[in-house]
Amino acid sequence: MDVQYNETDAVFVVDIEAGDTTGLLIGKRGETLLSIQNVLALLFKQKTGEWEKIVVNVGDYRQKEEEYLKNLATSAAQRAIETESPQNLYNLKAWQRRVIHLFLADNNEVETTSEGEGEERYLIISPKK
Repeated sequence: MDVQYNETDAVFVVDIEAGDTTGLLIGKRGETLLSIQNVLALLFKQKTGEWEKIVVNVGDYRQKEEEYLKNLATSAAQRAIETESPQNLYNLKAWQRRVIHLFLADNNEVETTSEGEGEERYLIISPKK
């Protein structure tokens, strides 16, 4: 396990090499990984009295997931431009929506918004008019 503080993003990054148990630690759609992340954040808060952002990465899951999300964002943005209609992306976690928002922020042809509450929240990629 390796822990580093990324000053640019103000986040602690915990990298775990899990070998054969990588899939078990990631869990279905990253659920177990997010739970581990939340527990670490709570433990950190209890120990220091400070809330800090902690990101846990197992077996390069985050990098692979971010690459997938960027490809998804690119194709949805292209579809929005070609059809001139908004493209909705459902079933994304908050951090996944954030990756897409940030990735498309500099794209002059589309804009992104999120709508809905809780589990029903979704991301919309719309062509700029």
